[in-house]
Amino acid sequence: MLCNSHQAKGSRFLGDVPRTMTVETYKTYLQALRASPLDGKMMPYNWADLRKPVSARWLVYSQMLDEFARELANSVNKLTTNVQKLSDWAAVLQDADEEKQFEIAHEFIDDLATNTLMLPYVIKSRFAFSIAHLSHQANRVWSNNWKDDLALDAAIYLDATDARAPHWQSYKKLKLSVEAINGRSFKAATGDFRNAYNHRFSPRFVFGVTQIVTRTVDEATGRINYGIGGRPPLQLKALVELLDKERNRCYIAFERFQILINEQISAIADSQARLSDAHR
Repeated sequence: MLCNSHQAKGSRFLGDVPRTMTVETYKTYLQALRASPLDGKMMPYNWADLRKPVSARWLVYSQMLDEFARELANSVNKLTTNVQKLSDWAAVLQDADEEKQFEIAHEFIDDLATNTLMLPYVIKSRFAFSIAHLSHQANRVWSNNWKDDLALDAAIYLDATDARAPHWQSYKKLKLSVEAINGRSFKAATGDFRNAYNHRFSPRFVFGVTQIVTRTVDEATGRINYGIGGRPPLQLKALVELLDKERNRCYIAFERFQILINEQISAIADSQARLSDAHR
């Protein structure tokens, strides 16, 4: 159990930490933040050049594209800024004694790091959702007998994109870049944090041991084995290095998503031009 012994008569507390101590610690963090340049880049907004107004045939695609492109940029940019914050907190931790490190982990790092470790999976899923929906709509350029048979939203996963996007030349590279996000190495290095946090007990940050007892099955014999020991906490510096790689993978996926969308927009423009000529 994690606990904090910072108790003083007459002090005003934020959780278990004296408020004055928390304010001074945050001032130290702001100094580190101002001293460090942004590591990474921001994904752009309003980049999709789908000429408007569009015909009723492409209204759904247009509305989805506006939202999905914006929210994907928001998600990747959130990852970038969160990783930057964790990097700056790591710098503050280096110069802090153990008592101060506990305060920083308890008050500032836990929630931020938890949210940030969720984002690679979130971003991967949102790419899959966007690719499936937009490709499904864009496929109307290929046939007048297009069927609106995409699965409902709750049932759309990464494999749904294979059935909707193979006609598009840029899809294969995009798929590979999306699959690389939240991959096996990242999950192994973080104790499969997202899954463990939501369904079991995840590793902690900086201080604390979890998963004291583990239960596994020997695949060869079927025998149940118990391990005693525990999972050490995730250290911030190493965590930032892992998240840097995930962030860069998201950049690649976003750039390839833009290529796919531009390919679809070009096909839609050609389709609208042909329809306009036919009606003259």
